[in-house]
Amino acid sequence: MARANRVREIWAEGPAVDSSWLGIPSSFSAEVMAHAGWDSLVVDMQHGMIDYSVMVTMLQGISTTGTVPLVRVPWNDPAHIQKALDAGAYGIICPMINNRDEAEKFVDSMRYAPLGHRSSGPIRASLYGGPDYHMQANDLVVAFGMIETAEAINKLDEILPVHGLDAIYVGPSDLSISYGHPPGGDKPDDWMMAALKKVLDSCKRHNVQPGIHCGSPAYARRMIDMGFKFVTVGGDTRFVSMGAAAAVAEMREAGAASRPAGGSTSPY
Repeated sequence: MARANRVREIWAEGPAVDSSWLGIPSSFSAEVMAHAGWDSLVVDMQHGMIDYSVMVTMLQGISTTGTVPLVRVPWNDPAHIQKALDAGAYGIICPMINNRDEAEKFVDSMRYAPLGHRSSGPIRASLYGGPDYHMQANDLVVAFGMIETAEAINKLDEILPVHGLDAIYVGPSDLSISYGHPPGGDKPDDWMMAALKKVLDSCKRHNVQPGIHCGSPAYARRMIDMGFKFVTVGGDTRFVSMGAAAAVAEMREAGAASRPAGGSTSPY
């Protein structure tokens, strides 16, 4: 039997999936992140510093754990989508799904015939997924369409009914820009909350799983309380930069506190 997709199992059980983000091109950092215990990790090939060859090694690093490997592809391109699936991604996050045609094109790339036009060649996916991967793949891999523009918000009820679209993933930074606001995430603003409510209501109507990109655990918990079933919390780059900055600040505060009132401790 093919390896189960834990993301789908968690959704069937009811809770939300906790995930994080990988933008550093390193199999070892991916492996370290996976051993932290996330339900899933997303290898970011759109804005991360990652090419295809490194992505494969990162999926291999994640595979040393039960964490589910996902990939955000650079664009809605069958070549990117199908190569990531063949490498063993158990789900694809596709940027900028703004209308039904784009959603249909994305889903078509995700599924083998008769549901789509994915070409057969799961060169590593069959190793990760198991010998029955090809027969089970259409029901295993998860298709996330990114909702990150005002156009997409206004067309939710034409996008979400597309057969085979399992989930959506809100990109709050691009969504902010689309609404005329500065980029960034974790926004409590009324306009953002209204947009997110539209997403949640439409997902409920069409039985699609709602996901969102978050910066902090506190905001992610708020999103789960609202009804989101897939939340990304931070990412490797953010964790490294925050941890490093905190260490530097602590060292400098401690150093300042230990200096005598007169200033330098140099004997010269």
